[in-house]
Amino acid sequence: MNPYLYILGTLAFTVYGQIILKWRLSGLQIVLPEAAMDKVWYLVKLLFDPFVFSGFASAFVASLFWMAAMTKFEITQAYPFMSLAPALVFVVGILFLGETFTIGKVMGLALIIVGTIVTVKY
Repeated sequence: MNPYLYILGTLAFTVYGQIILKWRLSGLQIVLPEAAMDKVWYLVKLLFDPFVFSGFASAFVASLFWMAAMTKFEITQAYPFMSLAPALVFVVGILFLGETFTIGKVMGLALIIVGTIVTVKY
């Protein structure tokens, strides 16, 4: 099996978790209570929402992929690919969540991609 698939799995499950949490919490129009204990109780109840739970489960699966990647790569070789997660969240957020698209965000995205290439290649 190609070891880069472990990194791809880490990225895919990380991005899924972030997007699904944002989508679901936005859809529920969450307003946290003011009191600390009420806030904690409210967040714990949200964990039982199937979509929210899947976001947390996805983070766990991403960790398993990352552990597998760490058996195949040096961390300095693999970790730069993790900087692609915000870039992927940016693109998926625009396409599926209607997030804003600005030239500053595009420039930042380009810098992330160039930085990843430079870090991995050199």
